[in-house]
Amino acid sequence: MSLAGTTGVYARSYERLDRAIKIGFASGHVISVSFPRTIPEDVDTDHELLDRISEYLEGSEETFADVELGLTLPTDRRAVLEAVESVPYGESASVSRITRMAGRDDNDPEDLEFVKDALRDNPTPLFVPDHRVEGGPYATPSDVRETFRDVEELR
Repeated sequence: MSLAGTTGVYARSYERLDRAIKIGFASGHVISVSFPRTIPEDVDTDHELLDRISEYLEGSEETFADVELGLTLPTDRRAVLEAVESVPYGESASVSRITRMAGRDDNDPEDLEFVKDALRDNPTPLFVPDHRVEGGPYATPSDVRETFRDVEELR
């Protein structure tokens, strides 16, 4: 999906979530995702990516793999989020597995805590699908996470 040139903030309310999804863009890259209860007044509600999220919430198998992210993170944190991104639609992975996928030792408490911190600070939940990680923590609020898990039939 070409988002070339897209800059700004877009949001839309989704009945299934009982809240909105707000997406920040810079130079065609998604840089932030949040889940406010209401749509802020200063955002645009019309964007193709918001349409795709609607389809996802209605059960369309959507991976968002083509959405370019603008993650301004240290390389080691980026490795954690890339590991999360690689978990396929409809599947889940434990924090331990994500730790190993990120090249860290899941038997090392410091490595596990590092991965948990990266998950907690995920700036683009849904596109870096932390809802697919078992035993978080998560950047995605619990009610939103449960809806995403229901959509993907993760149990």
